[in-house]
Amino acid sequence: MLPKPLIDGYWRFRKDSHGPDKGRYRQLATLGQSPTGMVIACCDSRVDVSAIFDAGPGVLFIMRNVANLVPPFEPEGKFHGTSAAVEYAALVLNVPNIIVLGHSHCGGIAAYREKLAGKADETSFIGRWLTLLDGINVKANEVDAFGPEVASELAGIRQSLANLRTFDALKKREAEGLLTLHGLHFDIGSGTVLALDEKTDSFAPLPEDD
Repeated sequence: MLPKPLIDGYWRFRKDSHGPDKGRYRQLATLGQSPTGMVIACCDSRVDVSAIFDAGPGVLFIMRNVANLVPPFEPEGKFHGTSAAVEYAALVLNVPNIIVLGHSHCGGIAAYREKLAGKADETSFIGRWLTLLDGINVKANEVDAFGPEVASELAGIRQSLANLRTFDALKKREAEGLLTLHGLHFDIGSGTVLALDEKTDSFAPLPEDD
């Protein structure tokens, strides 16, 4: 049996969300999805992607994994859940935006920093997954501005964006102006979202909509 809070939450959803918006759900069921973008986010339970963007059903195609990482294009690999989701979003759903969404106090990034300090088990599933962070460039000015933890999280976002560009189909769509890649970082405590400006290679708070 599901825990009671989840069961109660389901019935609130049926009453307060699904019921009043039933037409929208039926439309999505019949016509399929056409999301505004794909978000590659962390599994962390504190990061509610739809809530952050106030996005209703059908708006975001969301992939979650440990530390919001994207592996490089590896056609010889057998099991690539994240790569499969990226491929589906870009080539089937034709999303115009792919967003890598990092966050503060990321356990995956913390585990990688422990690995660098010689305190982590590299043979575990998590340890092997976090080798995707090998070679990240933690910028000294971001360490000064945000602290070493956040600077490492920002470096991980850059790494995932670089890996997305190893997918030929994504590079082609980006070059044609059909796809835009975005790097964002969500601070859990303050709610602030930093956005990467790739022209300056710097993160700054999202501007407030007038």
